[in-house]
Amino acid sequence: MRMRITFLSLIVVVSRCFAAGQETSPTASQNTSLPSATTAAREVSKPLPELSVDAEGNVSPEQIRALIRKVAEKDLENDKKQRDYTYLEREEEHSLDGKGQVKSTESHTREVVMIYDKQVERLIAKNDKPLSSKDAAKEEERIQKIMDKRAHEAEEERKKRLAKEEKDREEGRKFETEIADAYNFRLVGIEQLDGRDTYVVDADPRPRFQPHFKEAKFLPKFRFRAWIDKAETQLVKVNAECTDTVSWGLFLARLHKGSTFVYEATRVNDEVWLPKHLAVKLDARVALLKHFNMDMDITYRDYKKFRTDAKIVGMGEVRE
Repeated sequence: MRMRITFLSLIVVVSRCFAAGQETSPTASQNTSLPSATTAAREVSKPLPELSVDAEGNVSPEQIRALIRKVAEKDLENDKKQRDYTYLEREEEHSLDGKGQVKSTESHTREVVMIYDKQVERLIAKNDKPLSSKDAAKEEERIQKIMDKRAHEAEEERKKRLAKEEKDREEGRKFETEIADAYNFRLVGIEQLDGRDTYVVDADPRPRFQPHFKEAKFLPKFRFRAWIDKAETQLVKVNAECTDTVSWGLFLARLHKGSTFVYEATRVNDEVWLPKHLAVKLDARVALLKHFNMDMDITYRDYKKFRTDAKIVGMGEVRE
């Protein structure tokens, strides 16, 4: 499973998994006072001053909200830069019984590469063992089909695809802006992680929060704590918790109270912060029949930058 995690989408990662394909356009109750993504980007592009405390040692909510928006903008930049890298992603799943004991463990290791302008995962190992010859051949056949499709993509199809991708990114920016408005933030203190000072910020849902997008209705049922690099205004770590049952559709899926998410990032090449680790404790039910009680642990490693003008091509395109 591809886990593209960003700071503000982390707390709804399960909703995105179960609600894939759902409409994310504004609801009829949309408030026209919501700032546009372009306006928000202009606001957070301004230099962020050092947080200042009042006589009681408190930091104003406005300052922390500005910090959160700056972090969101930096995360969008990181997301774009990650496409300049190949890396390995190892996902380990532990299925649990009713007492929380591990029943079974399964792992998958994937190489994430760019094929033309699309990130693609290539499965290279199961349970830390290389694929069998048969499975490896199937995987290469799948990758080749992706290459062939992109190689023969008509210009009109390419334009439509790029337009849809840009629309999705714009909706993501708007949604992130709404998340920044959905919480009351509080500066807990300053802690060191990996030898770097970080702001520690708690986020609790705002009372009477009115969502503008369908996905945002889930936000009041999550809370989180974030560690933000003080020098670079970058997300270093975030813990999120589901505080109430979250439902998708009448019978689609339910995420139960107590599910948790821990995300950690690492600094790569002194230019970008990328995912290092994601741990998920998931208690969910799909279609009111299939119950998922599992721990999921994902690690990201071996980041290698390639030239942005390079691309992977099919064998038929190679020329001497």
